[in-house]
Amino acid sequence: MIPVRVAGIALDPAGQHVILLKPIDEAPGEGRILPIWIGAQEATSILAAVEGADTPRPLAHDLMRTLLAQLDASVGGVAVSRITDGTFYADITLDTIAGERIVDARPSDAIALACRVGAPIRVAEDVLEEAGVLDTVTASDDDEDEALDEFKRFLEDVDPDDFRG
Repeated sequence: MIPVRVAGIALDPAGQHVILLKPIDEAPGEGRILPIWIGAQEATSILAAVEGADTPRPLAHDLMRTLLAQLDASVGGVAVSRITDGTFYADITLDTIAGERIVDARPSDAIALACRVGAPIRVAEDVLEEAGVLDTVTASDDDEDEALDEFKRFLEDVDPDDFRG
C-alpha cells in the first residue's frame, strides 16, 4: 500500500468532480496521480474536512465520526484497495474494543472520513499502476495559475472511461 494525500478536487469538462490522490513522498510534477470521479456531495464533504470548514449541520461523515467516538472506536486508516470494471473500492480499518474490523466503503466516503479524523489514506500499488496517470502538473508559489491551466488541460483530455479495466 502506498501512502497518499488529497492533492485536490476539481471539475472535469463535463462538470463531474474528481478527487486527486498523490503519493506522499512524491513532489508535484513527479510520479503518478490517481484521479477518482466522485459525487458532488462527497466532494463538498471532503473539501469541508480538508479546509477545516464549519458546516451549519453535521454532514454524513461528521455523523460517522461521532458514532465511532461514541462506540470507542477509531479509524486506523483507509485504503483504495482495488478497481474492478472501472469501479474503485475502498476499505476502512476500524480499531474497536472487539479488535480490528475492516469495512467496505466507497473511496469518497472512506477519504471524507479519513480527512475528518486524521487517519492515513493508502492506495494499493496495482490500483495506482492501473488507473494512475503521470503527474505533469508543476506547481510553485509563483506559478499557481499556470499549474491550474495545465491541470485543466489534463481534465479536458481525460475521460472516466479511460480508467475502465
